[in-house]
Amino acid sequence: MISTNQFKNGAHIEVDGKVFKVVEFQHVKPGKGGAFVRSKLKRVEDGAVIDKTFKAGEKFRPVRTETRKMQYLYEDGSNVVLMDNSSYDQVEIPRAVAEEALKWVPPNTDVELLMVDERPSDVQVPSAVELAVTQTDPGVKGDTASGGGYKPATLETGVIVQVPLFIDEGEKVRVDTRSGEYVSRA
Repeated sequence: MISTNQFKNGAHIEVDGKVFKVVEFQHVKPGKGGAFVRSKLKRVEDGAVIDKTFKAGEKFRPVRTETRKMQYLYEDGSNVVLMDNSSYDQVEIPRAVAEEALKWVPPNTDVELLMVDERPSDVQVPSAVELAVTQTDPGVKGDTASGGGYKPATLETGVIVQVPLFIDEGEKVRVDTRSGEYVSRA
């Protein structure tokens, strides 16, 4: 059993027969009354986020999770096709499960598939990726008073990020996948 004292961001627990991922939590000890844990949980099956409060020390069934190294092959309508790197088996998962993560990686890229109780739950990509700029307006000297400034750029996966004025089409840039921000030239 896992207790509220052992909560970690990213841990998976079962509450009322449904599997949730702990997005964030906070232990609260008021001056009067018992301590409790305020948490934000994401339901694995549909991605809905709920706020839930538990008594301190409340216990839950831990959920078995494992990650598998997979290769993102292509999108097939409402599904995404991944291939296991060791057995070469192909797995189809709903696009909604992987949509947020896969906007940062082009096809034929290695990703990690998070399995929760033997079911695909989430796709994890590196914290920073290098992508080519496919479209951006040219930066004109004098656009800003201080010499800095940003402009929108479309990357090879179709995502739009803000890049410095000196970045041109065809250049590779490094982007933080957690915040969606430009980090540096690649």
